[in-house]
Amino acid sequence: MRRGIYKPDTELTIRMFGTLFLLGLVYLVFMGVLLAAGAGILTMVVFAGAMLLIQYFASDKLVLWSMRAKVVTPQEMPQLHAMVERLAQVMEIPKPKVAVATMDIPNAFATGRNPGHSVVCVTTGLMQRLNDAELEAVVGHELTHIKNRDVMVMTLASFFATLAGMLVQMLSWSFMFGGMGGGRDRDRQNGAAAIMMIFVVSAIVYVVSQLLILALSRYREFAADRGGAIFTGAPAVLASALMKISGAIARIPQEDLRRVEGASAFFIVPAFNGQSLTHLFASHPPVEQRVARLRRLQQEMEEL
Repeated sequence: MRRGIYKPDTELTIRMFGTLFLLGLVYLVFMGVLLAAGAGILTMVVFAGAMLLIQYFASDKLVLWSMRAKVVTPQEMPQLHAMVERLAQVMEIPKPKVAVATMDIPNAFATGRNPGHSVVCVTTGLMQRLNDAELEAVVGHELTHIKNRDVMVMTLASFFATLAGMLVQMLSWSFMFGGMGGGRDRDRQNGAAAIMMIFVVSAIVYVVSQLLILALSRYREFAADRGGAIFTGAPAVLASALMKISGAIARIPQEDLRRVEGASAFFIVPAFNGQSLTHLFASHPPVEQRVARLRRLQQEMEEL
């Protein structure tokens, strides 16, 4: 039944593909400008690619290490393992590794390069604050990220943004230390103009692509909410869990939140106190919007 009623949100799907199209367009313009300027960027492309490959293949280990999380066995956490296994079967994905982070901050995340190499992690603070149904709803959200291959999508989407950021940083150092090239005055002027053009375009590409990547991240959070809610059959329960997590995070000392700031983009709810000045720079949609969508989905499912 759950698989039968799982249909993508058409509006959300259009927005995600539209964002990916705009990202691709920005990157094509970026590459065109670099080629027109005669930029020799092969070494930097290889370096940026190597960085992203390391991130892609080692993301699970890096995030677990930053969170001081430990992979647990079925004997150590039988109820949690049973919950993950049951949902993985419903979603028709391999059962991921299960990890627990010992910290009061209530949260969860999933990572891994594909469904066959993935891990879902919950904190002890989350398990203490949520009931079994709410915990299952959160795990369902995280397993939907795995099913949708979100780590792969976001890694690919960020490749040229990483390259643009590296170019901006490198050229900034070049300007600061006068590395504008030697030779005749005309050649030097032409070289300086080309470098300036690359710098300006790279900076614009970096800012625009970051905004688009953040928008894509927000849309994929909505998609994970929807998928997890449908596969568990309880949108209202996930809404309740999101409100509990958000409310508890607001009471966590800022010093504790700063310790997990680097992994916040992976969390089901960002570990920040207060609201961002603008949603454009947020990796997650506001909890209020997510709850409203889940409540509408609950009504739709009750009417079936």
